[in-house]
Amino acid sequence: MANFTPAADGGTYAPDPIPNPVVKPGEFVFVAIGLDHGHIYGQTEGLIGAGATLKWVYDPDPQKAQAFAEKFPQVQIARSEAEALDDPAVQLVAGAAVTSDRCALGIRVMEAGKDYFTDKAPLTTLEQLSQARAAVAKTGKKYAVYYSERLHVETAVFASQLIAQGAIGKVVQVIGTGPHRLNAKSRPDWFFEKDKYGGILCDIGSHQIEQILHYTDAKDGFVGRSQIANYNNPDHLGLDDFGDAMIVLDNGTSGYFRCDWFTPDGLQSWGDGRSIILGTEGFIEQRKYMQLGHKGGGSGHLYLSNGDTEEYYQVAGKVGYPYFGELVLDCLNRTENAMTQEHAFKAAELSVKAQLEAVDLTPVPGRK
Repeated sequence: MANFTPAADGGTYAPDPIPNPVVKPGEFVFVAIGLDHGHIYGQTEGLIGAGATLKWVYDPDPQKAQAFAEKFPQVQIARSEAEALDDPAVQLVAGAAVTSDRCALGIRVMEAGKDYFTDKAPLTTLEQLSQARAAVAKTGKKYAVYYSERLHVETAVFASQLIAQGAIGKVVQVIGTGPHRLNAKSRPDWFFEKDKYGGILCDIGSHQIEQILHYTDAKDGFVGRSQIANYNNPDHLGLDDFGDAMIVLDNGTSGYFRCDWFTPDGLQSWGDGRSIILGTEGFIEQRKYMQLGHKGGGSGHLYLSNGDTEEYYQVAGKVGYPYFGELVLDCLNRTENAMTQEHAFKAAELSVKAQLEAVDLTPVPGRK
């Protein structure tokens, strides 16, 4: 049975592949450009599992490109970004650049006639969002986003299936937690610079906001209240190590989430990520990556209660990750079954606004 690859922190997290090819070898070609975040490995594994063919990799740092090639020996290391972008066989570019650079990369990709698949957060400012929207409208290309805490997690996929079947009635609220282990010494310098990573609500908060939008089936919303703090990292003043927010959706539903960098070293996983989805006829709880107190329990725990039943499901290796195959087919057929462009951008918009509007709770010496 497949399980999640052990990871010290969320940056090195990548689920074991569960192949479900939707195309034959060579029918859909992609490249990887920008290897600053480890999520590029999960993005690549997902696409390969869907049958996509990896052709090129490029990063300005040759060591990053070489490490990537060691993991995926079928890939060719490009001498420049242009060498990969100018290849007429390439249909999609996957990237995990420094967060503040992701929009600029995406615009170059789309202007080169390719679809773009970026790690979250897809951008860091509302100005970048405006630029990305304009580029999509101009080129007709996709600006897809790897919101992995839903797309690459089997409990999250299964929860969507249960909701679609009416298992808990109409969803009225989503509560999410996104704790992560900091591992500060292993992080690059840009990780602690707010203008580069965007702040905690823009960064890992984007996972949570995307899930809230998805499970409530909302198209828009606003930030009711958001908060950030640096509680325990005085050596990295640019880091928000805590953030939370309340989101009010356009269909009358709501969401609340908390994310932080306080996962203790003694915990078996990089983060005990959970969500509770409340419906009019029941609820679903996900314990995505671990079962607290059961170190052999692995990932993929989901609980369901409604008017008919109370059930526990262990779904690791049983559900798969349909997003990647849907994305490949969307690129080929110019459809939007994996995720609409507006949904991807709306999650980014609300994440940036949550960060911009956040009250800073960081303790100030002498302030009571």
